[in-house]
Amino acid sequence: MAQDSSNAESHHKKSVLLKDQVRLVKRKDSDRHEIVPIQDPLSFEKGFFVVIRACQLLAQKNDGIILIGLAGPSGAGKTIFTEKILNFMPSIAVISMDNYNDSSRVVDGNFDDPRLTDYDTLLENVRDLREGKPVQVPIYDFESSSRTGYRTVEVPSSRIVIIEGIYALSEKLRPLLDLRVSVTGGVHFDLVKRVLRDIQRVGQEPEEIIQQISETVYPMYKAFIEPDLQTAHIKIINKFNPFTGFQSPTYILKSAKNLSVDQIKAVYPEGHTETMEQTYDIYLLPPGEDPESCQSYLRMRNKDGKYSLMFEEWVTDIPFVISPRITFEVSVRLLGGLMALGYTIATILKRSSHVFCDDRGVCVKIDWLEQLNRQYIQVQGKDRLIVKNVAEQLGLEGSYVPRTYIEQIQLEKLVNEVMALPEDLKTKLSLDEDLVSSPKEALSRASASRVAMRNKNLRR
Repeated sequence: MAQDSSNAESHHKKSVLLKDQVRLVKRKDSDRHEIVPIQDPLSFEKGFFVVIRACQLLAQKNDGIILIGLAGPSGAGKTIFTEKILNFMPSIAVISMDNYNDSSRVVDGNFDDPRLTDYDTLLENVRDLREGKPVQVPIYDFESSSRTGYRTVEVPSSRIVIIEGIYALSEKLRPLLDLRVSVTGGVHFDLVKRVLRDIQRVGQEPEEIIQQISETVYPMYKAFIEPDLQTAHIKIINKFNPFTGFQSPTYILKSAKNLSVDQIKAVYPEGHTETMEQTYDIYLLPPGEDPESCQSYLRMRNKDGKYSLMFEEWVTDIPFVISPRITFEVSVRLLGGLMALGYTIATILKRSSHVFCDDRGVCVKIDWLEQLNRQYIQVQGKDRLIVKNVAEQLGLEGSYVPRTYIEQIQLEKLVNEVMALPEDLKTKLSLDEDLVSSPKEALSRASASRVAMRNKNLRR
């Protein structure tokens, strides 16, 4: 019996090994082999190894060119994934479908229309490669939106050719593909990556890019690309966070301690600037995110009548709140486009601030938050040590609140919900409003009380 159990466990461990997830099956319409579809999505790293293994098996079983289609929405990480494969197997050939764009077919500025692809040239190139002939692949320039020339692609020694693009799994290409791979991320991170990419690639303004995404890119994805991705043999989820690449975050120390203006001025012996600000922050919850755990809100700020869009994701390194942030000036019209992508307004925070800054780039703010009816002191800057020193000079040590304002709002909302329990239930759960300072504490106390009562009953 124990041996049977051991054998079953051994078989289970073996079945989940990456190499064992890749199995070949003969195609019904030809004598070539393809991969048995893997049902569960894979991470970026696991997907990479599975694709490599699939390429090796297909090259062993199939004659001629092994054609791989790699598709996904804009900003999902298709190009990075392809480059990773190319670095591992330099002898493969890569064809980007972007180079087959025909700008003469653009209607109403929709560069994601599937009709934009010059399939005649693409399919001719694929046929020639399969016949062992070198091909002339177009070169497309994004800044001028035009074809600027051609490059020669020889039949690779590995016989593996990757076609990469948003429509690489389209109906016109699928019958030719030996392996179909999809790479997806999430609306929020894909949006951030697409904005950053297009700023560098074509020099577009962020607002123009986001408007284009909401009006054409996303609708085209839902209508044409997403259905194609369901046909993939291997589905990869790219959870790469674009904020991790930023090396210059803002370090923030926050306290609810009351300080006078003179106390703050005292930490600026060499002079400072002083301003008054009033801001409205619209916090937008990304599609599919849990409002109680989200840490990557999109923030639209109204300051002095001007709007700016902030891509940010904060992390907490107690007592610091660390915030990598990218900010663009936009118009309020953009809000409609973001909501069309599935973003929802989580809260609108009105803040009045008295701001003190010096040449070191350290700012001290007295923030009055109308929504919380409370004042906070913030010390923020790019140099962690200087921020810490200034906060200590102000006597804030020991009073830090390591939460962003949106987290504070969420926390107090949850505490209020816990405290709204009937009085008799609160008594049974030993909840004291004066003692409970966080929802985690309130809920953990409630849970601990339940466990203690249950154990007492069991002992009886």
